[in-house]
Parts: sequence; C-alpha cells; structure tokens
Amino acid sequence: MTAATAILQMICPDQPGLVRELSGWVAANGGNIVHADHHSDQGAGLFLSRIEWQLQGFGLPREAIPAAAASLAERLGGAFSVTFSDCHPPVAIFVSKQDHCLLDLLWRVRTGELPMRVPLVIANHPDLAPIAAEFGARFEHVPISADTRGQAEARHLELLAEHGIELVVLAKYMQVLTPTFLAAFDPPDAFPRVINIHHSFLPAFKGAQPYHRAWERGVKLIGATAHYVTEELDGGPIIAQSTVSVSHRDEVEDLIRKGRDTERLALARAVRLHLKRQVIVYRGRTAVFE
Repeated sequence: MTAATAILQMICPDQPGLVRELSGWVAANGGNIVHADHHSDQGAGLFLSRIEWQLQGFGLPREAIPAAAASLAERLGGAFSVTFSDCHPPVAIFVSKQDHCLLDLLWRVRTGELPMRVPLVIANHPDLAPIAAEFGARFEHVPISADTRGQAEARHLELLAEHGIELVVLAKYMQVLTPTFLAAFDPPDAFPRVINIHHSFLPAFKGAQPYHRAWERGVKLIGATAHYVTEELDGGPIIAQSTVSVSHRDEVEDLIRKGRDTERLALARAVRLHLKRQVIVYRGRTAVFE
C-alpha cells in the first residue's frame, strides 16, 4: 500500500521566491516532496501551487498541518487547502432517471479507482433506487417542482449535513441548482465542491434532445464537459472534457450511445482530479495539474 501523503494547494499573489518559500517550508519540517506543480499566471498576477509530500518522517503531527499551512497562507496573502491521500471523503450523487453515470461512478468506487465514499444518492425520481441499494448507498427521493423547489433544496441541505457530505456530483441530474443552494453548500472560492456533467463539448446544443439536434446539423465530433457548478447555467469552470468522432453513417441512437460514453469518461476523470486535489479555480477558469 502506498504511504500516506499530505497535499497542499495554494493560490496567492505572484511574487519572486514562492517556489522556494513553499518547498522550503516542507523541507524545513523534514518532508520528502513526491509531487510539486506550480503555475504563474502573469495576466492575473497569481501564483498557483500543488505540493504533495510524504507524511512519514514529517516534523509536524498530521493534525497540526492545516494550522501551520494557514499561517503560511496568511503570510503570503493567499488561500489554501490541505488534504491527505488516505482520506476517502463522503460524496453525494444527485440523479434523475438516467443511470449510466451513476452506475459508472459507483463501480469505480467499488473497484477502488475513485478514493471516495458514497453514503447518499438523492433523486427527483424514484427510478434508480435499486442501483443505490445494490451499492449500499442511502437513496432519498426528493420530488421537485417550480412550487416546491425551495422546500426540496432545504431537504437536500439537511441530508448533506446529516452525512457530512464534502462533494456533490450531479450525475445527469436534470434540475438547476439555485443560487440559494449554492450559497449555502458551496460558497465561491478557489476550491468549489459541486461537479456537473454537460452533454456537449464546447458546450453547445443546450436543452432538450441535444443529440437529435447534433445529428440534424451533421456534426463530426461530439463530447461531454465536466465542470464546477456556478449560478451561470452550464457555464462553470471546466475540469475535464471527452470527445468522440461521428460520421454520416451514425444514427441518432449511435450518437446517444457514444455521447453516454463521453459523459461517463469526462465525469469520472473530473471527479478523480478533484479528489486528488489536482484542480484550482481562479478568475472563472481552472488550472489542472496532471
């Protein structure tokens, strides 16, 4: 089994010596760095960093690392996040009726590919309850309409708090999250925690029957985009994308089948990047350290 590591993500105003400052802080405490990725955005005047080091032999006890990193971030005038590689955070998956993304995520959790737990599946339809039961997740059917949206989202927040949920994944959840919900669960910062999958590459063909309209236009490339959720519909910072070629021989059913494949791949990749703390959001875009 791989030894546990600590992961520090930092975003701060750009200035000389930051790589030395951050790596020196780890080294001064006896840490052995296994991964270090940095990016300086000259236009934004920001420095982004992800440093991962072994916990074994580190001079600070595990529980003291976040406070020490907070002092470092304060000195640099930035924001930070500290996580540990052996943590499997509780994740809630929101669904409607389509099952392909839910099944794919739960299978990847079962096989150990995604380092997370799924104690809760929330749906606005009852159809996927048997799948949640098969994988040992609690299934909560919360109907939602224009008149009951506020009550439904209040129930969502209760359930998320009850299970200590750290990340929400919208796996073909065909409802829009309101600004009220996002403000309560996911206030804007550099480390957001709601991920959605969108059935387009750019994105394009928003709304109902996207593959039908793509087929009518004779597109030659379709894909899916996984992104963080913001108040702008399907306009949040992009984490991962997946594409596949199509031809004149493909019918609508072929586009739907291929489209589902791209949705599964893009969503799983985005969730894994998030869990591995390889994504930092700034100025409405992402830096992805792979």
